[in-house]
Amino acid sequence: MRLYKVIHRAPFRVAKITKKRQHLRFKRAMVALKIALAQEKKETKEMLIIYRRYTQGLASKQELTIANQQFVDILKGLGLGVFAVLPFAPITIPLVVKLGQWVGVDVLPSSFNINKSLKEIDQHVAEQDATSTERKSKKR
Repeated sequence: MRLYKVIHRAPFRVAKITKKRQHLRFKRAMVALKIALAQEKKETKEMLIIYRRYTQGLASKQELTIANQQFVDILKGLGLGVFAVLPFAPITIPLVVKLGQWVGVDVLPSSFNINKSLKEIDQHVAEQDATSTERKSKKR
């Protein structure tokens, strides 16, 4: 009788809640990635504008240091891209990042190091859900 109570503890409900939790966690991770990539895109455009201004002799030293920092971030991303092509990338990339932390080297670009709060990510998820439902209703 005791075994029956342990096994029967609402397995369908637990499975449903677990599935929802995993779905939300995955969605949060994808939104955080989207935010980081959007920030990198914006910073890269600014870098190109600053370099163009530098060739014309209009950029200051401070702007040039900002552009050079972004260029280093691009090189970091390209370095991780090499590991993405290799087999077992889901294992090697986190290993390289962790090894870099142990040694004291920052392997990830700067926009990926910023830890966003869960409230901010959930707000972006809600905005995306609202826009997707608006698009679906307009199509009908």
